[in-house]
Amino acid sequence: MANHKATKKDVRQSRKRNERNRYYGKTTRNAIRDLKAVTDKATAQKDLAEVESMIDKLAKRNVIHKNKAANLKSKLAKRIASLA
Repeated sequence: MANHKATKKDVRQSRKRNERNRYYGKTTRNAIRDLKAVTDKATAQKDLAEVESMIDKLAKRNVIHKNKAANLKSKLAKRIASLA
């Protein structure tokens, strides 16, 4: 375990950030899963904006890479465009 005050604080901060990042990541994955299950195009398009916003926030916070965020958004948009 760390002996310096600053290092102990850094451990506390990193643990808190890790928990927060895990929460946001899991919440976004669940939202993506729910969006993929939707079959109604109008509902899916409304939900897509919210999910894309969540993905953008993850990329902004460096939880996921910006290219991964772009790929996720692209795949979701293609999937919703193909709905009848």
